[in-house]
Amino acid sequence: MTLLIKNVRILGGAQSFYSRFGLSRENITESEKLFDVFINRDRISAIGNFPNKRAATVLDGMGAYLSPGFIDVNTSSDHYFTLFDYPSQDDFLKQGVTTIMGGMRGSSLAPLLYGSLESIQKWTNDKNLNVNWHTVAEFLKAIDRRALGVNFGTMAGYGTIRRAITGNSLRSLTKNEVSVFSGLLEKAMQEGAFGLSTEIDHVHTKKIAYPEIKSLANITHNTHGVYAVSPSDFVPLSDSIIEATRLLKEFDISILANHFVPTKNKSVEYEKALMAIENLSDEANFHFDVCPFSTTLMPLHSFLPLWIQKDGQDSILPNIKDEWMFPRIVKDMPLIDEDNFVVAHAPGNDFLVGRTLRDIKEMYEVKDAREALLHFMVAMELRGAAFYKNIDEDLLRKAILSKRSLIASDAPSFDAAKRGIQLKSERTTDTFLKFLSLVEKEGIMPLDAAIRKITQIPAQKFGLSGRGEIKEGNFADLVCFRDANVKFTVVNGRVAVKDGAFQNIFAGHALRHI
Repeated sequence: MTLLIKNVRILGGAQSFYSRFGLSRENITESEKLFDVFINRDRISAIGNFPNKRAATVLDGMGAYLSPGFIDVNTSSDHYFTLFDYPSQDDFLKQGVTTIMGGMRGSSLAPLLYGSLESIQKWTNDKNLNVNWHTVAEFLKAIDRRALGVNFGTMAGYGTIRRAITGNSLRSLTKNEVSVFSGLLEKAMQEGAFGLSTEIDHVHTKKIAYPEIKSLANITHNTHGVYAVSPSDFVPLSDSIIEATRLLKEFDISILANHFVPTKNKSVEYEKALMAIENLSDEANFHFDVCPFSTTLMPLHSFLPLWIQKDGQDSILPNIKDEWMFPRIVKDMPLIDEDNFVVAHAPGNDFLVGRTLRDIKEMYEVKDAREALLHFMVAMELRGAAFYKNIDEDLLRKAILSKRSLIASDAPSFDAAKRGIQLKSERTTDTFLKFLSLVEKEGIMPLDAAIRKITQIPAQKFGLSGRGEIKEGNFADLVCFRDANVKFTVVNGRVAVKDGAFQNIFAGHALRHI
C-alpha cells in the first residue's frame, strides 16, 4: 500500500531533512518551498519533489502544513473504558492526534493481580466490565487483537497495583509488600509499560512512607521510564512540585506532572509552583501537561471538602446521608458559581444533562447551591460529572508558553449515543485545535516550537521510537493542517481522517516501551 502526499510545507522534520534542502526549523514556516512525502506501507519512504511518482492514494496538501501526528500525553479513554467500546477514538483523530497515552492518575487497566478494575470506578461503572488479562503483556495483546483508531501506550498505575496488594488501606507497605510491588512494576515495564503513574502520594495520605515511593521511582529510572504524578488537592501545589523534584534530584528521573492547571482558588500557589518549575536546571527532565481551556470536567465528589474525601470513595456516600454530617459538609464545601456549573454526565438521570447548578437548586427547592449539589450526589450515587469554569486564564497562557509544558486533553473519546446522554467537553474534541488556533491566529509562540511541544518532545519523553519527527524510515503518523483546521490525518500510513470525516480506518497500534 502506497500513499503520496503532495505540495506541503513540512514542520517537525528531522534535522537531516532541513540540512539537505538548505533550510532550518526556524525559517521553514516562512518558506514557500513545497515538498512531497512518499509513504510505503506504514513508513515514510522518501521526502522531496516527485512530479512523476505514482501511488495507490494521492493527497494534495495545496500548500498547507504537514507535521508529525500529535501526541496526547494524558488521556482517559482507558479509565472510561471507551478504548474498547469506542475503538475509533475519532475525537482525537479529527484534531490531528495519532498517539494517546493512558494509565495516568495512578490508575491503569494493567497489571491486574486479581482481574479487578476497581481503580477506575470513579470514572465508570466497573461492575459490568469483563477483562481477559492480568499482565501488561496480556493487556497489550488484547489491544493488538482489536481494531483501534489511534496508537495507544500505557503507564502502570500506582493505585491499581497498591489497591490489589492492600485493598483500600492507606497504610505503608510492609517490606515484603514493597518487594512484591517492585517485582510487579519491573515486570510491567519489561512488558511494555512506559512508566509509573501516581495520584496517591505520601504527602497526601501522611501514611505512605517516602522509601516506598523512592524504591518504585528507582525502578522507573532504571528501566528508563517516566514517573507521572498528579498534584494533589490535599497539599499546596508548591509542596507537590518540591516532592517531585526531590525524586528528580535523587535519580535524574523523567517526571511528568499531570493536569497541572491554574484553578482560580489556587492562583497564588500555582504561580509559586510554576516559578519553581521554571527555575529547574536545563538538564532536568521535568514536564507538565496542561489543557488550553478555562473550563474543566470535574467528577461530582471533587466539590466535597477535602476531609471527607481522605477516607476513600466507600465512606463518602454514607457520610453525606448522615443527618448530623450533612450540614457540616455543606458548611465546609467551597462556594460554587452555580451558573458556571453545568451537568455533563448524569447516568440514569439524562434529563439533567446540560442543566446548571442553579437549575438543580430550584429542582430541590433549597436556597444553598451546595446543599442542592449534595442531594444531587446522593441521587447519582456519586457518579456523573460537571463542566466548571474555574481556570485563571492569564496563568493558563503563561503555563502554555513554558518550555516545560506539554499539551493534553485529560479526556476520553466516546460515542455519546452508547453512553447515554453526555455532553462532550471541548477537551475531548478541540484541545489541539484550540492550541493551534492560539499559535496560528494569535501568534503566542513560533509555530515550529509549538509543533515540537506536541510531537518531538513528548515522543522523546516517552521513548516513542520512530515517531514525533518527519523522517525517512519513521512511522507515517502525520497531520496536514492550515488555519487550525485539519485537512487529513494519517496513522501508520493509512488515511484515517479526511476533510473532517473519519474514514472507518483502524490503523492504530498498541505501543510498547522498549
